[in-house]
Amino acid sequence: MVKRFTFNHFEVNCYLIVDESAHQCAIVDPACEASFEDAQLTQYIEREQLHVTHILLTHAHVDHIAGLRQCCAQYGLPVTMHAEGRKLLRQAEAYGSVMGFAVDNMGDLEVHEIADGDVVHVGSIDVECRYVPGHCPGSMCFVVHSEKTVLTGDALFHFSIGRTDLPGGDYPTLIEKLKTRILTLPDDYRVLPGHGIESLIGKERKYNSFLV
Repeated sequence: MVKRFTFNHFEVNCYLIVDESAHQCAIVDPACEASFEDAQLTQYIEREQLHVTHILLTHAHVDHIAGLRQCCAQYGLPVTMHAEGRKLLRQAEAYGSVMGFAVDNMGDLEVHEIADGDVVHVGSIDVECRYVPGHCPGSMCFVVHSEKTVLTGDALFHFSIGRTDLPGGDYPTLIEKLKTRILTLPDDYRVLPGHGIESLIGKERKYNSFLV
């Protein structure tokens, strides 16, 4: 199962990848900004008696990591992310001051690095990691084949794509990676983006004006 929460003033989608039978889960993009958002996430995890095994990042833009330090401390886990995203962790405080997030520099957090093609295990669920840069360095998509689902962060949205005008963004790279690493998935796979509503791979392949 994949459970969605929406947090902070940028309305970031935070997800739990849950193996219900093993009572294990991974947190993807802990974007909790306010204490009531922290409580919403932790109370769900406690109520369902889940053990958090990973804290995964699709990417390290500050709106997606507003609650990262708190989550790492609470669950005693490193952040699992692509190596190219480390610079954004170090810049979190600076970006946060511009975008209205009161966060510290997170460059001191323990990092477990993942690369394209790696598989993260959440109980019996395999989460395939696909590197899809272009929106920013270190951008990963997570494919949960057992759920016919891909978590795309800010790389792919419903009938849109991530912006590429921020530092480290590159439009041709994003388009090429989406076409070769994401649109190759079956039509019936759900697209769960970092903001907004979900979609389907088949719909994006047919109707997304950036990709047709």
